[in-house]
Order: sequence, then C-alpha cells, then structure tokens
Amino acid sequence: MPLLNTDHKTPNIRPVKAFRHFRKLIADKEDTAEVFHIIEALAGKAFIRNAKRFLKSPHAQELMERNVDLPTMLDDHNKLRQLPADSLGQAYVRFMEKEGLTAAGLVAEFDRYGSDYQKRNDVTEWFGDRMRDTHDLLHVLTGYGRDALGEQCVLGFTYGQNPNLGILFIAYAGALEMKKQSPSNAPVLRAVREGQKLGKAAKRLAYYDIEKILAMPIDEARAFLNIGQPVYYKQAHVAYEAKGIDPYNLLGQPA
Repeated sequence: MPLLNTDHKTPNIRPVKAFRHFRKLIADKEDTAEVFHIIEALAGKAFIRNAKRFLKSPHAQELMERNVDLPTMLDDHNKLRQLPADSLGQAYVRFMEKEGLTAAGLVAEFDRYGSDYQKRNDVTEWFGDRMRDTHDLLHVLTGYGRDALGEQCVLGFTYGQNPNLGILFIAYAGALEMKKQSPSNAPVLRAVREGQKLGKAAKRLAYYDIEKILAMPIDEARAFLNIGQPVYYKQAHVAYEAKGIDPYNLLGQPA
C-alpha cells in the first residue's frame, strides 16, 4: 500500500514556465505532455493537499489495498462490452473507440513528460495517477465532448473535484484563447465556471470503486455521483453553430 511521504520538497509556483508551456499547447493542442508541465508548474502544495483529503475518505484504504491498475482495466474493452448495454462501461468504450483513445495512451503522454519529473513513489503520486487515469471517464459522465470547450469544462470540473491552480489556469486560459480566436456570444467562460461548480457539487469520482461505477447504468452513475447537467456548454454549442462555427474545430482540431 502506498504511504504518504512528506519528505519531498514542495516545488515553487512558476507562472512563467506555465505560460511558456501554455503557448506551446496552443500551438499544438494534441501535445498532452504540455498539460502536465503546466499543472506541475502551478501545483505548489496541491498534490499533497488532495492526497491528504483522499486519505480521509471512507474507501481510501480499501482502494489502495486492492490497487487496481486502472489503465489496464479501462482498456479491456472486451470485458467492458460484457456489461449491460446502458452501462457507463459500454458508453465509455463507445467514446474511447470513436475518439481513437486509450487509457494507456494518456499514461504514455505522462511518461513522455515525466522524463524530468521527480517521482514521489507515495500516495501523492498514486492518487495523481488515479485522477489522470479517470480523465476520459469524466468526459463520458459529464457529457462534455473532446471539443476545445469540452476539454476546458472537464478541467473546470476536475478543479472543482481536486483543486490545483495549474488545472484552473489551463481551463480559463484556454477559454479566453477560444474567445479570441472565434469571437461570438457563446457563454464560454460561464460554461467553464459551471463545470467548476458541477465538479465541486459532485462526489469525487477518484474516491470510489471505478469497476462498480462502470457497471452501473450511466444515468444511475451520474445520479450516484450527483453530476448535474452542463447547461451553458450546450448553449455555447448552439451559439457557435448558429454563427456557422464548428465547435469541434475552434482551435484547428479535426472535426
């Protein structure tokens, strides 16, 4: 079972480094490693605060003792297809295969970034990995797509669940970049703020048994986690489409 190691020195917050990597991310939005650089540059004590909060949750010890390898479990699509048709697991498989994504692929992006990352080998790192590995599952649960705004809203939701200044910076800086590149009356900032509020109001996904939640009907899983509807996100899509703007191609990504 991973332990909490408080001997590691807390890194300083480095806004210049974060902004530099944000510009690189805007230039190539598919370079996910830049996201990890930004989060690390602005994290400060956030990782250890979030880990301590997790340790106080009812299922923390059980989850750490079981230590399920989430990427392996989430990428076993054949097994997930054996779940009921209306399950979260089935919806997750459809989403990942449609988008051409794998949980292992996100781990590989993190490993590419992690060449200069100081490993902690404790519950802080273990819980951080757990949040990383459930990112795409949050897309399915919240209804936020992989369009530019959907990604910013998921980050807002993630910040609401487990605060980290780096995540919040990307969410709002990305939203402002969208408004700059595709001016419209779409409620972009309100959508991100709504995502943040929805995440805070919901139960923290990473605190629960992911296998059990995957087996639930998707509506039941959303109700169990108290995940509300993304009203402003949907309004933003309507506003973009009314102006002839493809919300899936705001920052030059494939539709």
